[in-house]
Amino acid sequence: MKRDPPKREAAIPWFRDWFGREYLALYPHRDRAEARRAVALLHGTPGLKPDARVLDLACGAGRHLVELCRVGYRPVGLDLSMPMLDAARSTACAAALARGDMRHLPFRAGVFDIVTSYFTSFGYFADELDDLRVLREVRRVLDAGGWFLLDFMNAHHVVANLRERDYRSVSGWDVVQERRLVEQGRIVEKRITIRDAGDAPQKEFVERVRLYRPEELVHMLAETGFVPGPRFGGYDRSGFSRLSPRCIVMAVAS
Repeated sequence: MKRDPPKREAAIPWFRDWFGREYLALYPHRDRAEARRAVALLHGTPGLKPDARVLDLACGAGRHLVELCRVGYRPVGLDLSMPMLDAARSTACAAALARGDMRHLPFRAGVFDIVTSYFTSFGYFADELDDLRVLREVRRVLDAGGWFLLDFMNAHHVVANLRERDYRSVSGWDVVQERRLVEQGRIVEKRITIRDAGDAPQKEFVERVRLYRPEELVHMLAETGFVPGPRFGGYDRSGFSRLSPRCIVMAVAS
C-alpha cells in the first residue's frame, strides 16, 4: 500500500483539546445500550476465555468497560484524556484505568488476551506511520492467539453519505457541525462550533480521522502481526458490505 509522506504532528493535536467536558455533553446518545451491543459482538466470538484480560483502547467515559465487566472479563481502560478518565472512574469503578498514548502502551508484552478499539478510536494521527505504530503496540501487548477487535467507520459509507452541515441545541449550547473531505479525500474533517446562550465566547474544535478503506485496514493488520478474521457491518454481527455503516474487523495475534 502506497503511503503519503510523513507529516509533522501539530503542536497541540486536535484530540488533546476535544475529548473533554464539551465532548461528553454533546454526545449523550452514545449510551450503555449501544455499548452493550458492541460488547455482545465480541462476547459472541467462539473460543474467548470467560475471564479474559481485556485492554480497551481510548476507553473514554467507560461505557464499554462497564459492559466488559458485566460479562465477566477483566478490563483495563486506557485513555489520554484526564476528563475522560475521571468520567470512567465514576462510571466503571470495577475496571482498572491507565493514562497513556496508544502509540506507546504502558504495559508488558503479552499481558492481554483481547484488545478492543471501539467506535473509531483509530486513524487520529497526522502521520500515517503512527497508526501502524498503534497496531504494532497492540500486537506487542497481546498474548499469541489473542484477539483484536478494530471497530472503524466504513469509509465507503462516509463518503457516500457525508452530511456537510448540521445544527442542534444540546446542554444549553447551540452547536454547528461542518464536515468535509480533505487531503485528496483521505481525511474526514469535522469542525464543531459551540455557542453558549449567555455571553461566553464561542468555542471551536476539530476532529480529523483518516479514512482507511476496509482493504487497507486488513492489509495493515497483516503487516503488523495479525491474521485478519471476520468482518462485520454492525454490532448485530451483520455481514460487511459497501453499504454498511461500520467496518468491524476481528484479527488474531499470530
